[in-house]
Amino acid sequence: MTLSILIWVPLALSLVAALLPSRLAGRAAVVWSLITLGLAISFVARFKTGVAGLQFVTDKVWISALGIHYKVGLDGLNVALVMTTAIIFAAALLWSSRHEWERPRVFYFHFGLAESAVLGAFCAQDLALFVAFFDLMLIPFYFLSGMWGGPDRVRATTRLVIYTLVGSFFMLVAAIATGVLASSQNGAPITFVLSALHGLPLSHATQTWVFLAFAVAFLVKMPLVPFHGWLPDGYKAMPIPAIAVFSAILSKVAAYGFLRIVIPLFPYASVHFQTLMLVIALVSILWATLVAMTTPDVRLVVAYSTVAQLGFIMLGVFSLRSQGDQGAVLQMVNHALVTAPLFFIVAALAARAGGSEKLADMGGVAFRAPILATLFLITTFVWLAMPGSPNFVGEFMILLGTFNAKLPIAVLAMLGVVGAAAYALRAFITTMHNRVGPRVSSFDISLVDALPVVGLLAVILVLAFYPQFGLKRSQPTVNAVVAPAQAQLAAQASATAHKVAQVP
Repeated sequence: MTLSILIWVPLALSLVAALLPSRLAGRAAVVWSLITLGLAISFVARFKTGVAGLQFVTDKVWISALGIHYKVGLDGLNVALVMTTAIIFAAALLWSSRHEWERPRVFYFHFGLAESAVLGAFCAQDLALFVAFFDLMLIPFYFLSGMWGGPDRVRATTRLVIYTLVGSFFMLVAAIATGVLASSQNGAPITFVLSALHGLPLSHATQTWVFLAFAVAFLVKMPLVPFHGWLPDGYKAMPIPAIAVFSAILSKVAAYGFLRIVIPLFPYASVHFQTLMLVIALVSILWATLVAMTTPDVRLVVAYSTVAQLGFIMLGVFSLRSQGDQGAVLQMVNHALVTAPLFFIVAALAARAGGSEKLADMGGVAFRAPILATLFLITTFVWLAMPGSPNFVGEFMILLGTFNAKLPIAVLAMLGVVGAAAYALRAFITTMHNRVGPRVSSFDISLVDALPVVGLLAVILVLAFYPQFGLKRSQPTVNAVVAPAQAQLAAQASATAHKVAQVP
């Protein structure tokens, strides 16, 4: 079975579902999301562990004059992320089907388009194809925010569009430059296929500015400090299922881009800017942690905690060590699985506080909602990376890699681990306990509304007992990805030692 079926099934079935009566749109969306999930499970089940190369490859010439191929495949970097994408979309659509939406057929169509675009971005093995999918996956969220968003959706959508267009411009320039300059500097035909570009090294000067262009594009879309200006309005404006998917999955595509494209293609620049990227990650961790500890809005607590977690993921990526990068891949999966149920719980809390998402309007919900309180408590323990949770394993590996790379940054980053406990427990205690809020009408969560949260927590429980599920699949590919950067680090260390030895 070709991988293209997995990529395009969500879009195709959402188009079919759009022809059904509006009252059936939600049920049809759940069905096609479960079909996609089943296809993803089949690919993961047939994935061969211990292999660094691509599997399930489809490689067709798309635009021969430009050397652009429709090439997709799975390896250790993306196989777990593809599976996570299918899980998150299925959970979001299951949650959405229990709520009323205006123009439901159009609403669910945008989710189908978004899922196909995200799966395409993760599977793309051609740089131009990756850029196309990367930009395509943002389009549905413009409409989801602008048509079904909150009261301030116009301004939020405008800012989101401006920021992402700037990022897309930098990415497009960097992608074109990579293909053209790699070919011209090596006397080869122009190509954008990633495996071919690995054998066409760029000069150090070219790597430097192309790296910075890609970095701006990815940092805007994650986002990390100082490219986060769109985040507060954007996260507040999106409807809950959209923001659950956006925070859980779309932000990880940018982090994945560093591993798939930047580090293997630009090893010199990755080493050269290693400290800068680690500092950006550290500042993002500390700043977002402080804001999450003080913001009065429970949705923004989750939003800023996402920035902090993406900072940890970036620490792992630019540790340029196998442990750190494996931890980054694992943490992409972990964070996706925990942030989606958090947003569903935010919606449940707001429904019990008269529609308000302010912490001051909540409190005492647990008195009459023990099931909701239990689900929130379990999610909170995972959120703050309690030992025994998969988040703990991911953060431990990230910090281990960072310790081996830059010890002072790793020590300071540990403050973010402590801060995570503070903002997670603050959100739980303020909403579940304390005095009953002035607008609170406490009632327990229904079985159907709890199902998406329970399903995601079940997957988290599996990973808590068996984190090797992801680690053994990612290890060979991660080792191959960081090998060029590690060789560059070794060469620089050797040159430095040689200079020191020559000093009289």
